[in-house]
Amino acid sequence: EVQLVESGGGLVQAGGSLRLACATSGFTFDNYVIGWFRQAPGKEREGVSCISNSDRTTYYADSVKGRFTISSDNAKNTVYLQMNSLKPEDAAVYYCAADRRAYLCGNAMDHWGKGTLVTVSS
Repeated sequence: EVQLVESGGGLVQAGGSLRLACATSGFTFDNYVIGWFRQAPGKEREGVSCISNSDRTTYYADSVKGRFTISSDNAKNTVYLQMNSLKPEDAAVYYCAADRRAYLCGNAMDHWGKGTLVTVSS
């Protein structure tokens, strides 16, 4: 059974940092694309960043480029999202997702976690 468990969310002041973790199990980690998405109240879910574990290709939404960094630890089957210089508009529930289709990074990904809440105070 595929499982994705997010952690690391919390309350942070604007300008601060958080590191989210997505612990995975139940599939061959090296063959999958893992992504981070977020959904703020009243807004649609949007893609934040993805990484292809096969070749480490990464994608970032324009809104987070230069502030967020995605990384993957194959030994721990875990993907991280380092978030720096956080802004109030980054506040949302953050979800991780996984899919074995190469370079797929979007809402069509097959497997999803339950999310972790990030709150940014101004």
